[in-house]
Amino acid sequence: MHLSSCLPAIGTEARALYNLGQAQGLTIWSPNVNIYRDPRWGRGQETPGEDPTTASKYAVAFVKGLQGTSATTLQTSACCKHATAYDLEDWNGVVRYNFNAKVTLQDLADTFNPPFKSCVEEGKATCVMCAYTNINGVPACASSDLITKTFKGDWGLNGYVSSDCDAVALLRDAQRYRATPEDTVAVALKAGLDLNCGNYTQVHGMSALQQGKMTEQDVDNALKNLFAVRMRLGHFDGDPRTSALYGSLGAADVCSPAHKNLALEAAQSGIVLLKNDAGILPLDPSAVASAAAIGHNANDPAALNGNYFGPPCETTTPLQGLQGYVKNVKFLAGCDSAACGFAATGQAVTLASSSDYVILFMGLSQKEEQEGIDRTSLLLPGKQQNLITAVASASKRPVILVLLTGGSVDITFAKSNPKIGAILWAGYPGQAGGLAIARVLFGDHNPSGRLPVTWYPEEFTKVPMTDMRMRADPATGYPGRSYRFYQGKTVYKFGDGLSYSKFSRQLVSSTNTHQVPNTNLLTGLTARTATDGGMSYYHVEEIGVEGCDKLKFPAVVEVQNHGPMDGKHSVMMFLRWPNSTGTGRPVSQLVGFRSQHLKAGEKASLTFDVSPCEHFARAREDGKKVIDRGSHFLVVGKDEREISFHS
Repeated sequence: MHLSSCLPAIGTEARALYNLGQAQGLTIWSPNVNIYRDPRWGRGQETPGEDPTTASKYAVAFVKGLQGTSATTLQTSACCKHATAYDLEDWNGVVRYNFNAKVTLQDLADTFNPPFKSCVEEGKATCVMCAYTNINGVPACASSDLITKTFKGDWGLNGYVSSDCDAVALLRDAQRYRATPEDTVAVALKAGLDLNCGNYTQVHGMSALQQGKMTEQDVDNALKNLFAVRMRLGHFDGDPRTSALYGSLGAADVCSPAHKNLALEAAQSGIVLLKNDAGILPLDPSAVASAAAIGHNANDPAALNGNYFGPPCETTTPLQGLQGYVKNVKFLAGCDSAACGFAATGQAVTLASSSDYVILFMGLSQKEEQEGIDRTSLLLPGKQQNLITAVASASKRPVILVLLTGGSVDITFAKSNPKIGAILWAGYPGQAGGLAIARVLFGDHNPSGRLPVTWYPEEFTKVPMTDMRMRADPATGYPGRSYRFYQGKTVYKFGDGLSYSKFSRQLVSSTNTHQVPNTNLLTGLTARTATDGGMSYYHVEEIGVEGCDKLKFPAVVEVQNHGPMDGKHSVMMFLRWPNSTGTGRPVSQLVGFRSQHLKAGEKASLTFDVSPCEHFARAREDGKKVIDRGSHFLVVGKDEREISFHS
């Protein structure tokens, strides 16, 4: 399933609720496209993960789904947040309200900024929200370089810039960036901020004008941007129900059968099968005489929801999902909460030993990870690990562990325990999550999800959350971050995920010259020599937009489902270089991903559009994008293809 298929449903329901008078506005402050840099971050669950390419594609699909397809009238207004390099809530006494993120130009260019750039340039987002964070000493919401030069200038934002809530007040109260309220309001508006979430500009704006700290033109600039978006939303066109495009949307468009089916499909597609020893899954319902559902997340509707959510149309818990397949299901929470300060281990062991199959529903909750709360450990909280191990030891056959978490957890103990036969990660899967989990467990859905983040071991918590560097520094023992740069042990890797079927995939070789970049286009360009490794390269800026378009080429991947089940397969294409050590290059980076449903025995060819200026480029230390001369390798699974890049 493509993400874009879900998002028109969100935009449609938002406009329908507005037409019904149940929503005050149409400006939706979403999506969150910050990079999930550190596994402890409480809001990582809101994001699409650690990879800039994934986050960028997600951003574009999300924005287009919310805003609709009309060139003149917006269905809703989407706001990409929180620009930029924001991913810390409260760690070791450092809080988000005054954290100074020391970020290199290189990391801004190739990690933190790309999702926001895609939001604006490709998605045509009508809003960007600036973060609480200081970026190299300058608050994001007071940075003219970020707001006016980058968002509105370089990227061409056609809309407005909003602060995060109370961020303008915090410029003075927490960050001491300016001495007076009037100076604070003035520096934000002059930097290009259009809207303050809060009342600080309303309270102090007039006195800032009277004191000459800012001009009416500064205020007018902001008002023009704000009212232009309102006009595009149709706020001044009378009764919204008379809108030619969206006026017909109403109650029948909220919680419709099609939208409920999408919720189920989204939940199923997001489930990741991490372990399936001896093919314990899928289960045959007719062969399950009795089942034990153990865990605090088994029958808690709230456990299905993430940090931000609307009221669900209906909810199916994992326990209810199981009961749809097996008549004899006994339930025990096992822990008093996700914190698991108290565990009913004795009762759980007794239940497990008397049941045919045991499924454990463990993990985290919003009390361990959410806005304002970062984790201090990557282990399962409290007595969860002891409970799982005891239950597994007592059960008749290997147990199944289902994890409901936003962030990654170090479950090395479960990965290596033969008495734990299967592990599923379901995230926070939403209203249909319980049914989705059950459909995967019993084989009505063949899992195809892949991990969007690296799962680090507990020892990673020794790395300060405040260290923003993406690239590893072996000289000091700093391991780096994300699959692109991390040099250390993992519990599971970015992109991991199993299926009930065996799939093969390979890059298709071709003598067709149109399937390799036409590097003759580079003739006449100067190849410069880098100081970081002596490599020669071409500046992407000098190649230009037209040249970059002409360099694009297709790469074809042949995929086959060898059975035994029909199912969808997620194909990920990466780029790697011959050498990344000491060069600042990523170890590898994602070029793109495609999903294809195949019947058992079926074969298909998938075409990836490869853009060397985007996919082969790396960021120099000054943030400039360059393409190195020489060999680049497209990689799909264990198959790779060399692409030689030179004039």
